Amino acid sequence: MNKMLSFILGATLLAATALAVAEPVSYTIDPTHTDFFAESRHFGTSTTRSRFAGKSGTIMIDTPAKTGKASITIDIASVTTGVTKLDDHLKCISFFDASGYPEATFVSTAFTFEGDKVTQISGDLTMKGKTNPVVLKASNYNCYISPSFKKQVCGGDFEATIQRSLRDVKYAIPLVSDDTKLAIQIEAIKD
Repeated sequence: MNKMLSFILGATLLAATALAVAEPVSYTIDPTHTDFFAESRHFGTSTTRSRFAGKSGTIMIDTPAKTGKASITIDIASVTTGVTKLDDHLKCISFFDASGYPEATFVSTAFTFEGDKVTQISGDLTMKGKTNPVVLKASNYNCYISPSFKKQVCGGDFEATIQRSLRDVKYAIPLVSDDTKLAIQIEAIKD
């Protein structure tokens, strides 16, 4: 009977240890190492790039379970192109309508892994009151121990192409491309 009790206790401790190892890890976005860019073809010639400087959010990753969650907020009024007149135009009602819709949000619906690496994040992007699905594909993903923060940091480079017309940003289509490339570099610090 003692052997059976020892076996049950050992199995219980092993199961509890396995559960502890598989717990999700929470991260907060590091705004100094995170950037959001939108790129559109301008009159079929050059590419216009916009950067959104204001961003915040949280990410949860459970690598053993191959799951994750992300919730990211982007400050629309923080858009910058390096040209003040264009920045003002992008903030107006014809484009992003920063006064009516001051934030865009991304909320994940699924994480895809290859081994321990995140390869894509599917989710819903909401802009100007319109919510549509988007798939962010990773071209790079890594975790490391930051010498500055003394904590684990995870992140990478992600890309997607969206149609801005689906988000009610229709100004100058087709002269300015409807297809808009999102390029996101993100790093998040373990809580």
